[in-house]
Amino acid sequence: MAGGAVMRVLSVASECAPLVKTGGLADVAGALPGALAGLGVQMRTLLPGYPQIMAALEGARRVLDLPDCFGGAGRVLAGQGGGLDLLVLDAPHLFDRGAGIYLGDDGRDWPDNPERYAALSHAAARIAEGGLADWRPDIVHCHDWQAGLAPYYIARGPAGGHVGTVVTIHNIAFQGLAPASRCGALRIDPADYTPEGVEYFGQLSALKAGLMFADRLTTVSPTYAEELMTPEFGMGLDGVMRARSGRLSGILNGIDEAVWNPAADPLIPKTYKAAKGKAENKRALQAEFDLPQSDGPLCIVISRMTGQKGLDLLLQALPVLLGRGGQLALLGSGDPALEYAFKEAGVHPNVSVRMGYDEALSHRMMAGGDAILVPSRFEPCGLTQLYGLRYGTIPLVALTGGLADTVIPATPATLAREVATGLQFHPVTAEALGNALSRLCTLYEQPKIWSRMQRNAMAHPVGWDVSARAYAALYEGLAEGQA
Repeated sequence: MAGGAVMRVLSVASECAPLVKTGGLADVAGALPGALAGLGVQMRTLLPGYPQIMAALEGARRVLDLPDCFGGAGRVLAGQGGGLDLLVLDAPHLFDRGAGIYLGDDGRDWPDNPERYAALSHAAARIAEGGLADWRPDIVHCHDWQAGLAPYYIARGPAGGHVGTVVTIHNIAFQGLAPASRCGALRIDPADYTPEGVEYFGQLSALKAGLMFADRLTTVSPTYAEELMTPEFGMGLDGVMRARSGRLSGILNGIDEAVWNPAADPLIPKTYKAAKGKAENKRALQAEFDLPQSDGPLCIVISRMTGQKGLDLLLQALPVLLGRGGQLALLGSGDPALEYAFKEAGVHPNVSVRMGYDEALSHRMMAGGDAILVPSRFEPCGLTQLYGLRYGTIPLVALTGGLADTVIPATPATLAREVATGLQFHPVTAEALGNALSRLCTLYEQPKIWSRMQRNAMAHPVGWDVSARAYAALYEGLAEGQA
């Protein structure tokens, strides 16, 4: 801000690494405060009081009482956790549950998820209104549908027009839908249940509320910002995105280069600064996954197992990789049919599968793999390809979203200029993926070219420097009334 003043930003998220994580949103929410601190931005993060958050909260003090918190009493606690300056919505009737943060033991959404995250958004609005005695934000930055109602509550409350609001779309496929009959329970004015407001094909959408009422919209890559304005990728909200395109920015995600650093990673067998140091990690990973030595590339997949991720296409294309002497090590979980199919594929001696998620194992896989496969049908940004670049693990990715923005594909031109960092394929079909896997194996068989690509990958910028400056500029423009 002008004169070097500190800009106060409230980040509102449903998950945040390293405290609680189900996907990339958590990594972004956890990394942004540190990335922005050197740019004059003081960010505090508002999170739900899940058990794991409450257990990690240090120096907690009550800063705001919420006696009518969507079905029970709540309060906001201030403290620290995971190296972050936190505000936590302590509402046991909403968040003190032993199963997943979004899902119950039956694998289904908690039926009161609309109220749970409306409460989080409403707490954000109270803070924006000056509910804390010693701190009031200039900007409220809301992540995905779980914080989507915050801009609505702010716009309709006393802070409207005084506090800037930003909504970041991490994945437009998740929209926070609820029946129209719950407008009252969610404190939504029936007059706003319109196509120009929160109505979405006969339901109300928390994400749409955010998109309609926020001052600025961002998403996590420039290409995904363009894709969101098309029927193919907009998930029914492409019209909204086109209407608000003048307020939309695509800002690439980064990764925490201290956590993901092969030269100092305590979770891998052998640290390294150059790609030749990967050899020992590869041997260790093959041993851990019970894979034999092989002349082909060891490809890794670390992913949720859903249709979005294109893993059904990989199953179809897998014989191409195996026929060229390649190997596959997969870590993931999700769709039961995909889990079963990959377990079946695991009978091949060059395929090994681990179900679930293991953060330490994901680091060992990045260090030991030759290539990482990301065949997503759509991918707002993607982080695993960025980890791959950092570790010299060549990304093979679909040409979509942030994958298109972060990987320089190996073509005759880029190979001649020695700038390629990975491979891309299009269209997103099994046949195109199979062709890309064949090209990958051919490149792997040319050690000089492969080594050059690894060096390029490890030198490619994947941190937050550029993107943090873009967010800081966005905040400053809003704070100065330039929305």
